[in-house]
Amino acid sequence: MSGHSKWHSIKHKKGALDAKRGKLFTKLIKEISVAARLGGGDIEANPRLRTAVFKAKLANMPKENIDRAIKKGTGELEGVEYNELTYEAYGPGGVALLINILTDNRNRTAAEIRNILTKGGGNLGETGCVSYLFKRKGVISFNASKYDEDKILEVALEAGAEDVTNDGENIEVITEPEDFENVVNALTEAGFENTMAEVTMIPDATVSLDEEKTRKALRLIETLEDHDDVQSVSTNLDIPADFVFEEQ
Repeated sequence: MSGHSKWHSIKHKKGALDAKRGKLFTKLIKEISVAARLGGGDIEANPRLRTAVFKAKLANMPKENIDRAIKKGTGELEGVEYNELTYEAYGPGGVALLINILTDNRNRTAAEIRNILTKGGGNLGETGCVSYLFKRKGVISFNASKYDEDKILEVALEAGAEDVTNDGENIEVITEPEDFENVVNALTEAGFENTMAEVTMIPDATVSLDEEKTRKALRLIETLEDHDDVQSVSTNLDIPADFVFEEQ
């Protein structure tokens, strides 16, 4: 899990920049709207919407933004209808990429994602080519220099967490998606401030590349995640804990 922890550390730093640019809110609003459209606007009766709203609150999104996004999803307010897609692809060195998309124009997005992959040394794959390598899990990260792993472990397991790992830089708590919110709340109430919390796809196993290909793969992933229609990118790339990645 070291590569997974390192990647989420990189994503957290990037997420802070995205929040400043407003890009994070835009992507969260899309997810809330789609969740409300598919499962209704009742947060308690719609698990996906509840998770999306919970994540928006963690990002300090104003309540009025959340409410407006829900109403756009349910049709109470006029809004754009987004299509949900998952592209499966390979990056440099053959690493797996699972790209989650929300778009109002499938053809435009497909062309743009294909272009990004080609320029970055990757390519689109067939449906099912990499998705079997991942499982959907809740992931909550903490600064390992700030907290004691055993104390986090005790609270997390009591709240229903599945596993806790520590790579020296990050302590990661892994949960089943349905237990995610309860575990985050329990840890927060116990005084542990997370650096990242999300429900995402994590790999069953990771693959290692040499430094040049690792850097190239991360550049590609960064470019993909900067695309407005890309909600997230999951990868099975192993990133050494001491790897230094300079963002573009």
